Amino acid sequence: MNLFDISLKLKGFPIKETQLILTDIQNLNSEEFCNYVEKQKTQIVNYHLNHNSFYQSIFKDQKFTAWNTVPIMTKKDLQQPLINRLSQGFSLKNVYVNKTSGSSGDPFVFAKDKFCHALTWSVIQNRFGWLNLNFNTSKQARFYGIPLDKKGYYKERIKDILSRRFRFSVYDLSDTAFENYLKKFKNTSFDHINGYTSAIVQFAKFLEKKELILSQVCPTLKACIVTSEMLFENDKLLMEKQFGIPIINEYGTSELDLIAFQNKQDEWIVNSETLFVEIVDKNNRVLPYGEEGRVIITSLYNKAHPFIRYDIGDIGVLSEKSTLQKPQLQKLIGRTNDIVILPSGKKAAGLTFYYITKSIIEDDGNVKEFIIEQLNLQTFKIIYVSAKQLSDKQTAIIIKEMENYLEKGLNIIFERQPQLKRSKSGKLKQFSSLLHNI
Repeated sequence: MNLFDISLKLKGFPIKETQLILTDIQNLNSEEFCNYVEKQKTQIVNYHLNHNSFYQSIFKDQKFTAWNTVPIMTKKDLQQPLINRLSQGFSLKNVYVNKTSGSSGDPFVFAKDKFCHALTWSVIQNRFGWLNLNFNTSKQARFYGIPLDKKGYYKERIKDILSRRFRFSVYDLSDTAFENYLKKFKNTSFDHINGYTSAIVQFAKFLEKKELILSQVCPTLKACIVTSEMLFENDKLLMEKQFGIPIINEYGTSELDLIAFQNKQDEWIVNSETLFVEIVDKNNRVLPYGEEGRVIITSLYNKAHPFIRYDIGDIGVLSEKSTLQKPQLQKLIGRTNDIVILPSGKKAAGLTFYYITKSIIEDDGNVKEFIIEQLNLQTFKIIYVSAKQLSDKQTAIIIKEMENYLEKGLNIIFERQPQLKRSKSGKLKQFSSLLHNI
């Protein structure tokens, strides 16, 4: 029984229809595909020019004439109430709504129309199929965070059941926790691992200390898919050795889609079916394949909310082997997260702060940017840019959340700044540890 597909259908997401459309797109020849992409680019721009006053204010010109005249959107453009950004005919009741993780330091709320969101899941299912994994039947070992509030917690647990997932917490990466994880792998026929890179790397290091190969403990494992953080080559080699299975690199953003996925030939294939990906220089000029620049992405199907020539805040390179129909990501810069180390010795993934900082991500756009620094074992500094200072009530909520997710007795400093210092690549690293030699 395809529980996941059924759950999507019951929520109004036309998954069967989008699966058929995706297959049709993939069956196009090179000339047909070129025409398809140009048609979708033109249609999505004109749709939002005709139906979205927010996009009209960004576009400024009355008419779409050429792609290189289409303005590049940034996350700052989107930091205003979602209702102001929705297209005509869409409301908060008939779209998929979510928040970005804020891993780049620029959080905001976004929307997708139901067709677009179903198409996103069709692409994900298709890519998992490359690894002979069926999204409806394959058992997943999931290394992700989970909301600790009752409603959010049970919502995710229900989704885990429907998706045949068992969730391993990334809030505790201690050897004691990993011993329990190991027991679960011994007693469960998992097909694949999926989750945050840094947490899975810590598990691989634990297995290395124990001199264990995970595929010998759990022989049903076929692959490990890492996401949300940078995968470094030495970490990949460690995981391949300790897991005994292929390590697959996934790259995506919640507001868009799955952007790139490694195939069995170790090619990092870019999603060209539902996205149009460009690399541009500092003057917004499109760069040829092989040159490094800013990653700019257009969602070809989202009619509820425009993501057209959208600067996602990453730096990357498309391989010289790329074609329009089969672009390949050669290199991605950014999205690294450190491990949090606490006074008790407990460790947690840096993306733990995604769940903590949700409490300060407000739809009114007050908090524009934020970063978190660990100054010593006990002290964390939250540096933020906002229209108005966080209230005592808001800071109290954040402190309470940090105690819930991490541990009590931490020293939390709040510092409001007019702007944040960015890295050379232009990225903001949401969490940085200033601890050394640990």
